This record gives sequence, C-alpha cells and structure tokens, in this order.
Amino acid sequence: MGASSPTARVGRLDRVNSDPSIDSPFRSEPSTRDEAPQFVLPLVVRIERSAPPARTDALETSARAVLTILSDERSLGDGEWAEAMRDWQDARIRKVVRRARGAEWRRAEELPGITVTGKSAEVRVFPPVPLDGWPKELAKLQVSGTDLDDPEPPVDADPSGPVLWLNPELDMSAGKTMAQTGHAAQLAWWELSDEERAAWRDAGFPLAVRTAQPGPWRELTGGGLPLVRDAGFTEIAPGSCTVVADHPALR
Repeated sequence: MGASSPTARVGRLDRVNSDPSIDSPFRSEPSTRDEAPQFVLPLVVRIERSAPPARTDALETSARAVLTILSDERSLGDGEWAEAMRDWQDARIRKVVRRARGAEWRRAEELPGITVTGKSAEVRVFPPVPLDGWPKELAKLQVSGTDLDDPEPPVDADPSGPVLWLNPELDMSAGKTMAQTGHAAQLAWWELSDEERAAWRDAGFPLAVRTAQPGPWRELTGGGLPLVRDAGFTEIAPGSCTVVADHPALR
C-alpha cells in the first residue's frame, strides 16, 4: 500500500473529541472544502421487486464497496481513477445511493465500477463524478424507494471484528444509512496503518453493521473512535452523529 494522502491524514483527526476548527470533510460548518470543486461517489444498490436485499446486508455491502474502491489499484498512484478519487476527497465527502433493477441494473453494470456482493445484496460503486455531472445511466435512477427490511433480526456482532455502530436515536432510510456506513468505513480506513489496511483488505473487509443501544452509544461517541457527523444535505439535521466505526485496531 502506498503512503497516506494529505486528505487521509486530515480525515484521521475527525473524532468526536477533536478540535472543531479542523477542516474535516464530514463537518457541517462551512470550510475550505466547500470552495473546491464538488464531487460525489455514486453507489447503486440492486433492488428487484421479487427479491429485495436484507437491510443489514445492504448496509454492510455498501460499506465494503466503499473500502473496495478506496483500496483498488485504479484509485491509487497513477491509476485511471486516482485523480477523481483525489478531487473527491479534497472536497466534501459525498456519497449518494440510488436503486436499480432489471435493465437499469444491467446498464449500470456496463459503466466502469466495481460490484460488491453480500449475502443477498449487490452494490455497485463507481469512480467519483462532478456533483452535477452524473452519467445519464445513473442520473435516471431513483434515490427514493430504498427502504429495506431485515426478514429476521441480525445476530449479535462479533466483538473481535470491525463493527459500524448506528445511532439508535436517528431514523434514516436504507439508502441514507448505506451512505453513512460508507462514510464510517472510510474514516476507519483513513485511521489505519498501511499494514492494518492490507490485512483488512486481504481478509475481504469483514465488518458488521448494528444499531447501538442508547447507553453503549454514549460510550462509543466519547471513546475516541472515528465518528461520522453528517453534513445534513438530506434527511437529518447538520452535525448529527450517525455512525461510530469500531475497528479492533483503533480501540
């Protein structure tokens, strides 16, 4: 793995107890990041009418999709996606999840990107695009309608592995939450050493997404782990704490 970028080093400081003056891509306050050209990382989740994915699996697959494109050789160094990835990370870190089925999904698969598959979920992640420059095949896709359910309650997360803990007090659509788990996975990635990143990647990016209980949530947000504070573009208030990334290497 190559050396960490300047953006990554800034991201490592985005913690709940960090100095609020730090220029972080996830803070809601105006910053120099707003002056840079704005990009978005598109993610498309496959939702067929007859077989929608389970909600938790979609959340976990979205997070792994973000990690997969961050670590892909095309995103690094002189790779074909590297410039777009750098431009995206130098501005606000925006992710938008849209849904597709049937022919829409097949057209999306024809565009450059990576499809990550979970137990029931398929999520395709694409290189960042300008905020107002989506490919027409993706611009047509709907953001709404990504509400998903778990057929059965998810089992308890393995405490020895990475867990992305959701705020129990927020009510977000599945699409919004998929973007938030992607944010949390990215913050954890920025915090890790090259060796820790390689180990996580080589293991296939194992992780779990679970909703925290209120008491443990308060402990998690005060424990110095990477914490997503949403910029408030959609659904929730700016500055809302949405996800804590609890990776064993960061405890």
